[in-house]
Amino acid sequence: MAAYSLSIVGVLVLCLASILLAIYSGSSKGRAGALSGPVFPADDDNLLYRIDRVHMNTVEALTPFVVPAVLAMMTGVGPATLATLVWIYLAIRLIHVAVYLRGGNAAKGGSIRTILYVSGALVTIVLIAVTAAAAIRYTP
Repeated sequence: MAAYSLSIVGVLVLCLASILLAIYSGSSKGRAGALSGPVFPADDDNLLYRIDRVHMNTVEALTPFVVPAVLAMMTGVGPATLATLVWIYLAIRLIHVAVYLRGGNAAKGGSIRTILYVSGALVTIVLIAVTAAAAIRYTP
């Protein structure tokens, strides 16, 4: 597993980001006197809504990336290939968080935020394809 240490650290940073965003979202709702659950108005100009949505976007994107990343290690995907995909994905996700939280036109749907989200999804698709190919070649 030492060969995958960079990938493991990257996956753990993704998980930590999800937890930190959960804490940020919950504490922001608490300070605002809002209940847990969806935030209204559902508007990108509403900071509390953006905090909640960036947390949920991160949680929604976590499992489809982390599961193939772990499977990639199990099936022998090249450590450098996996680390590259993990850290590119992590960079995209962190930039997505920063853009969404900052607000403004870049945070609105159909803009830079959307491009970042789709880019992360494409990296995930590449990871799934690489992992599937390794699984087909895999012989224990």
